[in-house]
Amino acid sequence: MSTHHSTAVEQVGRLYVSHHGWLVGWLRGKLGSDCDATDIAQDTFVRLLGRRVEQDLREPRSYLATIAQGLVVDFFRHRRLERAYLDTIATLPEEHIPSPETRAILLETLCRIDAMLDGMKPIVRRAFLMSQLEGLTYVEIAARLDVTKRTVGNYMTTALAHCYTLAA
Repeated sequence: MSTHHSTAVEQVGRLYVSHHGWLVGWLRGKLGSDCDATDIAQDTFVRLLGRRVEQDLREPRSYLATIAQGLVVDFFRHRRLERAYLDTIATLPEEHIPSPETRAILLETLCRIDAMLDGMKPIVRRAFLMSQLEGLTYVEIAARLDVTKRTVGNYMTTALAHCYTLAA
């Protein structure tokens, strides 16, 4: 283990000892659940392990809350997506309902796609979805979005580069 990595782990450890209880309480107030609050607090500190943390944070709770808030947003987005997915499955005939294992894989895939699409500008996402889901040509997309075919090409290049970067 490198000295830098060891120091970073020690810093996160100190933050954990000093602020974990506070963070769980803060998250409990937002989520209304001890289990979810504990999970997201843990994810917050795990995320810190992958970052370069300043030696002396002036506002450690604010820093932790900012990271945790992003995780809370992801948590609720995941919940909404899961609810919509389960509602859709509930409308299927019994013989078409996927197994629990397949459902878990499909839900994970949907969440990854959702996160990938969320990182795109709305106009780029819209063009990408028109192309990928509706099968529209660049000319058709350009007409619907009131832009040039070249602009649609730029949107698609941006969208595909974004997807490729996240997948890599």
